[in-house]
Amino acid sequence: MDWRSSTGVDISTMEIKSMTSVTEAVEPPSHFSALNTRVWANGRHLVRCVRVIEETWDVKTFCFNAEQSIMFFFKPGQFVTLELEIDGEKIMRSYTISSSPSVPYSFSITVKRVPGGHVSNWLHDNLKVQDELAVHGPVGNFNCIDHTSEKVLLLSGGVGITPMMSMARWHFDTNAEIDITFIHSARTPRDVIFQRELEHMCSRIPNFNLSVICERTDIGQAWNGYRGYLDEAKLKMIAPDYLTRRIFCCGPTPYMRAIRNVLIENGFDLSNYHEESFGATPATVTQDVLEQAELAEKQAEEVKDADTYTVDFAASGKSIQVLPGETVHAAASRLGLNIPKACGVGICGTCKVLKTSGEVDIQHNGGITEDDLVEGYILSCCSTPLSNITIEG
Repeated sequence: MDWRSSTGVDISTMEIKSMTSVTEAVEPPSHFSALNTRVWANGRHLVRCVRVIEETWDVKTFCFNAEQSIMFFFKPGQFVTLELEIDGEKIMRSYTISSSPSVPYSFSITVKRVPGGHVSNWLHDNLKVQDELAVHGPVGNFNCIDHTSEKVLLLSGGVGITPMMSMARWHFDTNAEIDITFIHSARTPRDVIFQRELEHMCSRIPNFNLSVICERTDIGQAWNGYRGYLDEAKLKMIAPDYLTRRIFCCGPTPYMRAIRNVLIENGFDLSNYHEESFGATPATVTQDVLEQAELAEKQAEEVKDADTYTVDFAASGKSIQVLPGETVHAAASRLGLNIPKACGVGICGTCKVLKTSGEVDIQHNGGITEDDLVEGYILSCCSTPLSNITIEG
């Protein structure tokens, strides 16, 4: 499918390497005015909160723009990492962008208040209009630009609706000739996020089919839609052709696991299945960086020099021997060097550093671009040395 023929916009091929004028690439025809607005590139940027929207009783959308006009190009489904200071502690936390790049001069994140949630609750209680903060990104392989199709099925549970909303808004705003089935699962009718906007999109175009499933209804609530959970029977009833669609799924881990099991049992081609796994820690990640460092120190005496590599941190002048399988980030932690980190599994891109010599094995999950890798950048949280290396920083 030619993405440009259906939307008129091809952001998948944009080469945005720096905050430069978009008029530098091609001289516009005489009947077009030159556009001098800068564009967003993966990195650290200061933004200002310009609006706070209460979506439901426990969900808020925070809208941001830049002090100077910037076009926030990103791929629907990608996320940013917020750099926050809470009670004197610097904290990084990643959130999916819920807005669409079809509205390019701002972007939004949608956050659910979570019982005991340190960052989400702080955002709800403290982030106000005119507040400034730094964001990193955008990054992420989970998006509808790199994985196009003429028929898609969007599956979301709870606040997992945020990347799906970005995709749905993009398809709607660009008049894409795409057949969309959107199935959202919520706890109760009052927990349905973006309900009015979804119903509006569904009412305006014939190729947008919306179904909402509520787990239960509380006393006094009226609900005429599906009830319970999204299971095989409901999936076949709502989207009988789901085996022929490209599927995007985001929600709580049990929700995504159940969906995946249904698809596998019915012979679905998993190359057409994409899920947003940010926030779900892989089974192999069972210890935080400090615990790994402690373990590494205990084993260090038992490992021969031939089995170790040296990591030099040029800016600090410090060096350290690393064990097989030890990450660059863990090595820095043992030296007392602070490299900002959020996800720890190569998704958010926060821990990016420049490697000036040596080789590493990097097992990332979309948090770094091919251009960055060519230039020598790595993600310290998921890069293990294959030789002696030097890090600029």
